[in-house]
Amino acid sequence: MVWGRIVDTFSGEPKLPPGPTRLPEYFPVEPKGCERQAQKLFACVATEATVKAREIEKLGYHKSYYPDVEVKPAAEKPKIVEGEDLPKPGDNPLDECRTVIAYYKRCCDRELKKKQNWILTEPYRVQEEYRYQKEQSK
Repeated sequence: MVWGRIVDTFSGEPKLPPGPTRLPEYFPVEPKGCERQAQKLFACVATEATVKAREIEKLGYHKSYYPDVEVKPAAEKPKIVEGEDLPKPGDNPLDECRTVIAYYKRCCDRELKKKQNWILTEPYRVQEEYRYQKEQSK
């Protein structure tokens, strides 16, 4: 753990690959040793990214996850304040948290390989009584 932090200090700020900002596939795990980075990321997603996502939704720039739903702007127009940066079409709310995501990804990539954290990446099986029942033909 100490050696990893020393290497992090000299390697500088981590960079995400170019392109749209995405959360890692193992998000929202919080491995031992990455508590600080995970809490910073959770706070950023809960505040800054959520606020920007709501602004994008109010302006009608967001995309629907469902093909049969048409996106419409909100009935009330947001108040435009001079000098305020409004979101543009195609903006990604996670861009607000890009550096925090990079730190979280670097820490988790290192810590999830350790024996104490490997269970966090394993899929688990739900007991039969908790599964959804398929409709049986009568």
